[in-house]
Amino acid sequence: MEEDMDVLTRCYVKDTDLVTRNVAGETIIVPIRNKVGDLGSIYTLNEVGSTIWQLIDGKKTGSQIAEEICMTYNVTSEEAKKDTSAFLKSLEEAGLLRLRDED
Repeated sequence: MEEDMDVLTRCYVKDTDLVTRNVAGETIIVPIRNKVGDLGSIYTLNEVGSTIWQLIDGKKTGSQIAEEICMTYNVTSEEAKKDTSAFLKSLEEAGLLRLRDED
């Protein structure tokens, strides 16, 4: 759980080498490698994942994003934090986002 809290205290930014599109309530993300879409690594986010993706702005912490998920989807704070933390970690591992550079 300590690792989850660490993720929740950080601010993330999206990788700039991505193309995103919203289709039928889902977000589709295609990484760009060597100026070409990496069609072998297309990511599709459901409604909640799409909301989290939209909230990643380099200013909000994982906790702030989880609070918005809690209010928007009427889930418990604990559930929102757990799911948001896991989702942010998976996006980071996939190379779709990174920690915001410290000022």
